[in-house]
Amino acid sequence: MTHLIFEGAELSGKSFVMSQVYNFLEAKYHQGPNRLDGCYWFNCDLGFFGSDRGEKIIKSYLKILKTLAADNVILEKFHLTDIVYNFMYRRKTIRYNRTEKKLQALGYKIIFLSFPEDEELLQKRLADRLRLYPHYQRIAKEPSFYIQQQRLYRKKLQASRLPYLEIEMSSLPDQEAIDRVLRFIGEI
Repeated sequence: MTHLIFEGAELSGKSFVMSQVYNFLEAKYHQGPNRLDGCYWFNCDLGFFGSDRGEKIIKSYLKILKTLAADNVILEKFHLTDIVYNFMYRRKTIRYNRTEKKLQALGYKIIFLSFPEDEELLQKRLADRLRLYPHYQRIAKEPSFYIQQQRLYRKKLQASRLPYLEIEMSSLPDQEAIDRVLRFIGEI
């Protein structure tokens, strides 16, 4: 079974890559005509990362992940995001050593999506994001912020015990990025 956590700074292309990986896994592994049960996709970035509730909610998710151990599961952001957000927004250092041991035992891998450190590119991606999701304006930052965020993600990723694949998303859409993920998980 495939167990993936997609991590990376805002504007890195996670949602696009995840949607394509999900479509592949769901089509290949679904079992019935009435449910989408070939892959479970959890969008975990629901506003609690970087808050005092993040750790507690991640522990609850771990119970769900254990229940779904025999199924394909992909997570959009998880413990690394909580680490990064806590540090950037609250100047609080947290660790998830036990969580990583549990994720490792369940076979989770990280797909880390990154972007070239190009402020012009990020400004274009931010404009696209705001067109699609006007509410994002409340938390939007300058391109330099996202570059700083990516650097912190990379540092925390390198300290992780989980296997990972980094893919730089220079352009969207990018079929080669999808193929690299599928090769990494042994699907092609």
